[in-house]
Amino acid sequence: MKDVSRKNRTDDMSVPDEQLLRLYSQGHDEAFEELVRRYRRELYNFLYRFLGDRMLVEDVFQETFLQLHLSAGKFDYSRRLKPWLFTIAANKARDALRRRTRQITHELDAEIAGHDEQTARFVDIMPADIPSPDETIENQEVSSTVQTIVRQMPENLREVLVLSYFHDFAYKEIAEILGVPLGTVKSRLHVAVKDFARRWWSACR
Repeated sequence: MKDVSRKNRTDDMSVPDEQLLRLYSQGHDEAFEELVRRYRRELYNFLYRFLGDRMLVEDVFQETFLQLHLSAGKFDYSRRLKPWLFTIAANKARDALRRRTRQITHELDAEIAGHDEQTARFVDIMPADIPSPDETIENQEVSSTVQTIVRQMPENLREVLVLSYFHDFAYKEIAEILGVPLGTVKSRLHVAVKDFARRWWSACR
């Protein structure tokens, strides 16, 4: 990109994602490349935990950014880009899974109480003896066990676990990403905590 002021430099990490998308819409291709660089690792990890198939992950990753490219002009700049990007990725991942195999999911009605809707996350209600996300990064054996457990969980529980536990989205953002009511996010997290904990304790015996 030529003759772009410091304020609009796309390789400056202080430039918000939303501004990068706006710059891309104005014809600065480097801005889109920077968005891909920023989210390559995090989005790839999200998709791998969700799909468990590296070839499928690569396909869905590319589909996600293709959709971002096609929908860039429709973005509401009063909102954050990251939840919108993960909404696209989650939808593409679900589509990919359903193309590969059909899975029956069930609505869960139990609610989690006592947590602020804006800030509460999966990790807030995990039992103390379950590994933290930081530990799964630092300990390869723990990471492998966690990845295996996550892939074995039902799709509707796996997606809320991955978004909240590994990617630190608040309940309200998860509801937005998955396109479900806030109460459904809470109920699924309630069951996901129990399911993950049961599988973890069984694996550690």
